[in-house]
Amino acid sequence: MYVNDRPADHPGMRIDPERDRVTYGGRVVRPPDVCTYILMNKPRGFVVTVDDPQGRRTVMDLIDGVEARVYPVGRLDMDTGGLLILTDDGDLAHRLMHPRFGVEKTYLAEVRGRPTDGALDQLAKGVHLEDGPAAPARVRRRNPSAIEVTIHEGRNRQVRRMCEVVGHPVQTLERVAFGPLVGSGLDRGKWRHLESNEVKALKQAVDLGGGV
Repeated sequence: MYVNDRPADHPGMRIDPERDRVTYGGRVVRPPDVCTYILMNKPRGFVVTVDDPQGRRTVMDLIDGVEARVYPVGRLDMDTGGLLILTDDGDLAHRLMHPRFGVEKTYLAEVRGRPTDGALDQLAKGVHLEDGPAAPARVRRRNPSAIEVTIHEGRNRQVRRMCEVVGHPVQTLERVAFGPLVGSGLDRGKWRHLESNEVKALKQAVDLGGGV
């Protein structure tokens, strides 16, 4: 048996299952109840899917050295960057995406023109989209042409469509918070494993008790 490519040659050796790589007979050994949790700063131009039949670049092309078969949690448009969670914890992923748990996502949108206070009020109250009314959002101005929008729904291209309704199409869009995770501390296109306290916070946000 090897731990991080070094022989595990003494009994009682302690490991961190979230960080240490254990192999036996050339195969990776993982406890059955240990899952992998990854945070990525997604660049624009990548599709959020495991495989793309059109041959476009996917976020999986940015991950290497991960033995677990992780999947992206929720949507993030090809032209949208920012925080993306990937995991093989199906229960957590389902709850993070399910509207019943109301997990908030915050986006920074650079828009065309300068939205008035009236336009921001419309967004905050909830605008009508072609697939039904959008729930009220939290909205604040960051600069004359940039707004921060926090929603708890996960509808396709929702923030972009909301901004179009009030006459200010999105020029660039970035997800800057996902539930309790705010910012990434990562360069564009980079990723890292979530810390145990971050996983705990995500689980608490969807009533999973916070155990890791």
